[in-house]
Amino acid sequence: MRVIITSKNFNASDHLKQTIESKFEKLGKYFSKDIVANVTLAMESGRQKIEATINAKGTIFRAEEETNDIYSGVDRVVDKLSTQMSRFKTKLQRKHKDHKEFIFANLPEAPDKDAQEMALVRRKKFDLMPMSQDEAIMQMELLGHTFYVFLNMETDTVNVVYKRKDGNYGLLEPDY
Repeated sequence: MRVIITSKNFNASDHLKQTIESKFEKLGKYFSKDIVANVTLAMESGRQKIEATINAKGTIFRAEEETNDIYSGVDRVVDKLSTQMSRFKTKLQRKHKDHKEFIFANLPEAPDKDAQEMALVRRKKFDLMPMSQDEAIMQMELLGHTFYVFLNMETDTVNVVYKRKDGNYGLLEPDY
């Protein structure tokens, strides 16, 4: 697995980069060599933020952590990613049984409490209304939701607007 490190609003030291690469080597044993881990380090409001994303041929693992100590934050991100992989090992084996991206023998088994099946507890149908992004944001706020699905009248595609942790909004668009 290759590790690509990007930093925003500060320069990461060589020691920090080496530490990140060595920590992610532990996760590398679960993947083939052509898988890439993108690690973004950012300084925001005096706190350090670590985000890691591993795209393994259609399965995306992602973890983030905000901390005052970037080294402990890296440890927690690696732990979160490892836990995700363990927790979904059986489902990943079913999905990727004939692929070489994952090395399942190296994935640890999940503790029993994490091995619970995920259950769909509610299904809801609704009409897709053509509207602009601004109208969708307004509708989301009026409903008091954190996301809203709508038919974008400009692109004629299904989109999702969502409220971000920083109070701003995001838009999810399909990429065909």
